[in-house]
Amino acid sequence: MARPSKHDGGVYPRSGSSFLWIWYRDREGNRHRESAETGDWHKAQKKLRERLLARDGNVLEIVLQGEKLCFGEWCDFFLENYSKPPFRSEKTHIANERAVKHLRKTFQSRKLAEITAEEIEVYLRRRLQDRVRFKTRKGFTDRGKLKPSSVHQEFRVLRRMLGLAVKKKLLPANPCAGVEFPTRVEGLFRPHYMTWSEQQRIEFHAPPYLRNIIRIVTETGLRIYKELAPMRKDQVDLENAVVWIPDSKTPSGIADVPLTDVAVQAFGDQIANSGPGPWLFPSEKNPESHQASFKKCWRTALRKAAVPYFRSYDLRSTYATRLSAGGVADEWVTQLLRQGDAQVFKRYSQMKLQMKREALQKINRHANEAPKRSGTIRAN
Repeated sequence: MARPSKHDGGVYPRSGSSFLWIWYRDREGNRHRESAETGDWHKAQKKLRERLLARDGNVLEIVLQGEKLCFGEWCDFFLENYSKPPFRSEKTHIANERAVKHLRKTFQSRKLAEITAEEIEVYLRRRLQDRVRFKTRKGFTDRGKLKPSSVHQEFRVLRRMLGLAVKKKLLPANPCAGVEFPTRVEGLFRPHYMTWSEQQRIEFHAPPYLRNIIRIVTETGLRIYKELAPMRKDQVDLENAVVWIPDSKTPSGIADVPLTDVAVQAFGDQIANSGPGPWLFPSEKNPESHQASFKKCWRTALRKAAVPYFRSYDLRSTYATRLSAGGVADEWVTQLLRQGDAQVFKRYSQMKLQMKREALQKINRHANEAPKRSGTIRAN
């Protein structure tokens, strides 16, 4: 019988090398040796601890593979498996491809584990100095500098790619977490909560179909352009107060969505106003297709209602805010939003349609509008 090993690993100098080396045993007891890639004893000890933790977590082989994986290979894997529908919409995939094209120029041959926060910041500063290039008949021509929002889009794609590598145990941490964007980004919207008084003013100045959209989204959380605009009438079951979503931004978005009384009334009004065709929102220019955009009428309604501009997508945020204000648990709100968070979705995947209906009864349509109390509190 072999004697038990006294040590799991160690750090030692190697002749002919300026770097320290580490050795450790895997779960089968096999001995591994590799360079610590540093002459600092404490950093070498840190790398040894990371190897031992990866071994104890049964992910040592995955971590070693991640250190050999090039950024270009990871880009190909990401675009093929986590960027295309049904994981993401076609427009999102096109935006990812555009961002990856620029990221490849800098990080193509780099190992994933070698990319640092400092290198990412240098890349962002350089991109902010680049100019927009347009292709013409005479060749390429340069225009003004890139907008910070365009560069920030590339940063968000890189952050998501490296974040996925962390989840896959190919990286110990996401270097983007230590990156500070070099400049202030204009044009990045923050979620806006539409108050009940704002909603009433907007609906008063909105055409009937936009009024129905506002009521439907704030009562159901449907995505306007992915789920509501291309909806057919046969997807709506007013008798059972439910709509079927066959295609969505994420797999968890494909589901039956329960309706409140306000939503049922709005769907009924829209069906009555939409004409004989199959579409719930038929196109004004082409009745054989659905309406593709509501941006113009949305801006007009906000202007007439004297409400500062906010995105129509924020109607979905308003839905979530009102549910939370009504006392619905955050996990249930995530389910009602049909978010793509796999961990939350798996944990609460047994939530039934009737339970969702009970949660919908708690919507607070006057959230954040409680009257302010004045004066001092009288002691008992």
